[in-house]
Amino acid sequence: MTKTRFLTVVMALTLLLAIPTAVFAQRVPPHVFVGAVTLDGAVAADGAAVTAWVDDAQVAATTVSGGEYNLLVDQGDASFAGKTVSFKVSGANVAGSSTWTQGGGEVLDLVATTGSAGGGSGETGQSGAKGDTGAKGAKGDTGSAGAAGATGPGGADGASGPAGATGTAGSDGSAGVAGVAGADGSGGLGIIALIVAIVALLAAGGSYMMGRRA
Repeated sequence: MTKTRFLTVVMALTLLLAIPTAVFAQRVPPHVFVGAVTLDGAVAADGAAVTAWVDDAQVAATTVSGGEYNLLVDQGDASFAGKTVSFKVSGANVAGSSTWTQGGGEVLDLVATTGSAGGGSGETGQSGAKGDTGAKGAKGDTGSAGAAGATGPGGADGASGPAGATGTAGSDGSAGVAGVAGADGSGGLGIIALIVAIVALLAAGGSYMMGRRA
């Protein structure tokens, strides 16, 4: 079986080389893939579709014959050099891939599983029922002390208290020091003052008498 696949690749490459050189001047030689095809663990039936994909776009297709395939992947006007080539069998994804090479030839067995086909996105399901409340978590660490609050306004003055009881009388004070004795009033100045007063009195009396006579 392996010898047959190898001969198939050689024959495909020989046919490519037999194409006139003028054609190659316009188009790059394709990459040839051959090999066995398995779908869901069994040999794929004749007529099963085999497709090649590059950048999520189908680039080549063929069918299975005798459990094998033969596929030419031509890049056309695009550029496949170094890009990954993936495969599908009857729409099912193939496990494994290859890299496109100009004029390449490769024996690549394709193993696909029906359940691996990529479908579109399904509709969003309904929301499930709300679950039970979870257990209470552990107590967290004590937070840091807050900043001191502002000073509050002062309170009103309180009412006056009752008068206190009268205190006991104090003891008598001690006697003061005796004052200095005054000067003697019968001195010489007193006599002179008395004489001056008598003279003035006599002068006033005389003036009065002389007034009456006139």
